Amino acid sequence: MQRVLTAVVLVPLVLLLIFVSPKWPLLFMAVVFAVAALALWEYLGLADAMGAKTPRVAVIVCLAILFVAVFRRPDLMAPVTGAIALMLFVACAFRSPVNRVLPNTAYSVFGLLYIGFSMSTLYLLSTQDNGPSLLLFLVLTVWSGDIAALYIGRAFGRWKLAPTLSPNKTWEGSFASVAGSVLITILLIYVSRVLTAHDVNTLSYSGNPGLWIGLAVLVNVAAQLGDLVESASKRGAGVKDSGHLLPGHGGMLDRIDALLL
Repeated sequence: MQRVLTAVVLVPLVLLLIFVSPKWPLLFMAVVFAVAALALWEYLGLADAMGAKTPRVAVIVCLAILFVAVFRRPDLMAPVTGAIALMLFVACAFRSPVNRVLPNTAYSVFGLLYIGFSMSTLYLLSTQDNGPSLLLFLVLTVWSGDIAALYIGRAFGRWKLAPTLSPNKTWEGSFASVAGSVLITILLIYVSRVLTAHDVNTLSYSGNPGLWIGLAVLVNVAAQLGDLVESASKRGAGVKDSGHLLPGHGGMLDRIDALLL
């Protein structure tokens, strides 16, 4: 019940944020940064549970630098990412035991790429001509696939998908997840064309519908892989949830794991 109530509150806020992103890009970027920072903090907690001692504050500062670069000069994302990776190497060299310098740097830099770099691209999507449509497509294909996998997997799941990583996931739920993403994509295309026919240009999914459906399948597969690899990291740390920020959902990383890949 907590899971449903949390979704009822958060989903409308996310949808509102998507549609105001063209008018208030700084607000959109600030919210994405806040989510990324919380998820990155949880990830670093998982790393520390596996024996690392990461410079958490320094990593969050580097995340802020990356987001500023994406917001102001996205063409400099690559050199800025390289520079802050080296900054973290220096930070770990001075604060970690010599036998932990490389492992701690690796955990820190990977977290920045895995969460920070991936989340920063949401802003780049929002700046496209049809940015809100692209963002809506992304979150709805991920959400619908997740919901379909949960309920179909519970009701009909028999064959385990990856029992060592996530014992509750099944092949039946996985196929249902793909179907859920495809169905929501077909619905989005239909709604956008109905709106366009009435001179309402809120949504835009032009071109061959088959390409959008193919993209939905790719997004879904990436989302399922994202969920599984995040489960692997939690199991490695010996925890069930990365945090307890969201009632019924665990941590922030638990909520965006499918989105990251």
